[in-house]
Amino acid sequence: MKFSTYLRGAEARLALVEGQHLIDLNDANPHVPSDMRQALKAGVDLAAAGRAALAGNPKRVPLASVALAPLVPEPGKIVCLGLNYFDHAKEGGRDKPEYPWFFFRAASSQLAHGEAAWLPQVSSKFDYEAELAVVIGSKVPRHTKEADALRYVFGYACYNDMSVRDYQKRTPQWTIGKNFDRTGGFGPTLVTADELPPGATGLRIQSRLNGQVMQDANTSDMIFSVAETIALLADVLTLEPGDVIVMGTPAGVGQARTPPVWMKAGDTIEIEIDRVGLLSNPIVAEPQ
Repeated sequence: MKFSTYLRGAEARLALVEGQHLIDLNDANPHVPSDMRQALKAGVDLAAAGRAALAGNPKRVPLASVALAPLVPEPGKIVCLGLNYFDHAKEGGRDKPEYPWFFFRAASSQLAHGEAAWLPQVSSKFDYEAELAVVIGSKVPRHTKEADALRYVFGYACYNDMSVRDYQKRTPQWTIGKNFDRTGGFGPTLVTADELPPGATGLRIQSRLNGQVMQDANTSDMIFSVAETIALLADVLTLEPGDVIVMGTPAGVGQARTPPVWMKAGDTIEIEIDRVGLLSNPIVAEPQ
């Protein structure tokens, strides 16, 4: 089953995706919160809600007729991994990490499928990163074991962890270069975990800049799997419904190329993961 978040006016609303159409779940059943995070926090079985909506012959809206929002517009946490593919660590001159390089993104940095990403006024070193996003469906108990971790995953989506490289390198922590406004592409759809292999392994992941393949790998190449990552985080903090984990990027990023390849105004960057979706964002200059 697939879900998305679209805009009705300024309001982000949860929808079931049926082919090329959306079904607003709150319209179909007012007891279902209109926000994905709030629905998950309330313990709503969204798969069951989706099936019930389909059985009721609800109103369908063409997907192409609406603007989308980030899948989870206001996650409680966006936890990202750096250097989670060995070849990417190697191209950056680093060894395979013994523990994930975690950092956080802010909700204000996100943008939707089709929305323009901003080339920052203060930097031209704007890079792409194709990543798998994990959306937590229910509260993960502290010290959850790896063998049990996947039961808490609601689904998976595409993410583009666009990075401002010179700002990323200004401090030992990467946070400042990862949180520019409108640099975290998220969407367009979430695929529920039951539709994919456990941990979303074995899926081809690519980035394409203006149609040219820049990254081409497989989610099985991740150093720390989804299950291991959840277990490691559960040793430290409580993962809650609607939290997002962004699983790192493979080799082929722009900064590692000779000469470096930076995204510029007028470009289009696409992230595609087999069976998950295609995320596309044009690049524009940040407004003055």
